[in-house]
Amino acid sequence: MTISLNPKLRQYIEEQVRSGRFASPEEVVEAGLARLMLDPAPDELDDEDLAAIEESERQIDRAEDRPWADVSAELRKKYLGK
Repeated sequence: MTISLNPKLRQYIEEQVRSGRFASPEEVVEAGLARLMLDPAPDELDDEDLAAIEESERQIDRAEDRPWADVSAELRKKYLGK
């Protein structure tokens, strides 16, 4: 199989081989494909995701949303102690 890659991807692959992380360009591509097979992106949202989105939209309509700066500060304090 022969594939064509854009210059940015080719450069990345070459850097990975030069750094010694992979022995060949084929190993880099195989590792990327293996990762995709283990953790594929979902093709569509499931019912739980859709329900959460709908609920968040209802909260916004009821003016129950919060400024991102407040939420971010709360999360930083909770998880980073800042």
